[in-house]
Amino acid sequence: MDLVKLGTQLILSRLGGSASESGIASALSSLLGGGKSDGGLDLGSLVSGMLEKGGGLEGMVSSWLGDGDNDAVSGSQIKEILGGDKITEFAKQVGIDEDTAADSLAEAVPQMVDKGSSAGSLLDAVGGISGAINLAKKLLG
Repeated sequence: MDLVKLGTQLILSRLGGSASESGIASALSSLLGGGKSDGGLDLGSLVSGMLEKGGGLEGMVSSWLGDGDNDAVSGSQIKEILGGDKITEFAKQVGIDEDTAADSLAEAVPQMVDKGSSAGSLLDAVGGISGAINLAKKLLG
């Protein structure tokens, strides 16, 4: 599944066509790429970062990784999770204000993590079997 395409479509539908599809895709890849040279999304780093921050994010991450409903995340939480400076840069690249960017990402990111972690691809998302073991340790205690 192409998660950048999924995220782009979710954000584009939220914005009502007020931004370009290619601009959103490029900004999303930059925001969530984690420096990966292949342009893929680094969901493992995103999930690990949320678990390390604590503050109740563990349950939210668990819901995104599981196959049930995803817990909602607010725009302000997305700013905290991803970093305000990254949200600012994303907003500039897309041509929208920061609050709209954060709210759009708050809708898209949980679905992207959910789709990226279903059907066994969680191992890839968290860095293989050792990443899954570390994730389980963090979630369980």
